[in-house]
Amino acid sequence: MDNGEKVKHHFTLFAAVICLFSVGSAAQDVGLAGVMGSKAMLMLNGGEPKSVAVGQVLDGVKVISVQGDQVVIEIAGKKRSLRVGQHAIGAPSSDASGKIVMAADTRGHFYTNGSVNGNSVRFLVDTGATMISLGAADARRMGLDFNGGQKGMSQTANGQTMVSKIQLDTVRIGDVTLHNVDALIHQTDMPVALLGMSFLNRMDMQRDGNTMTLKKRF
Repeated sequence: MDNGEKVKHHFTLFAAVICLFSVGSAAQDVGLAGVMGSKAMLMLNGGEPKSVAVGQVLDGVKVISVQGDQVVIEIAGKKRSLRVGQHAIGAPSSDASGKIVMAADTRGHFYTNGSVNGNSVRFLVDTGATMISLGAADARRMGLDFNGGQKGMSQTANGQTMVSKIQLDTVRIGDVTLHNVDALIHQTDMPVALLGMSFLNRMDMQRDGNTMTLKKRF
């Protein structure tokens, strides 16, 4: 492989990493796109890679150390070790008052990590969704039975799909836990679970610019 082919090869790999982390990024996501000397090339919110030196902070993410292709960062108060192509997700902030604070990504969407019946899940906040919506793969991973619920049809971006209405024992985000929450299991896979109104209706929602605050009502 000559020098021109090497440059092209590395550029292709780098572009692939950018594409990978541009999909479904959250405001508290950080991806390691590469290492340049003693600096880490970090991507936040699916944005363009930015060079961050050891000790510097980028949007709340601090670079602790750089060794070869491995970088140690601090995100949401926790240290994480990343290699090129990996990413870390900071948990949404919450407190004992039942409040969740989220920041929008570069497209204005709000993502958050939570759990359903004790199983981790990535949510997109969607006020247009009547209920929490889970794709087939997520449902199987959580041990939820599609055949055990009430069947119906739902309109999605990819057309109509069969769904099954069930009730989730618990939905937890940060320190906020709700019990007996209605949800739809889709017969097909979804790129991300939707945090719909069956959860949001039980929260007070406030948006201030790029920040959304959810506070538990009941």
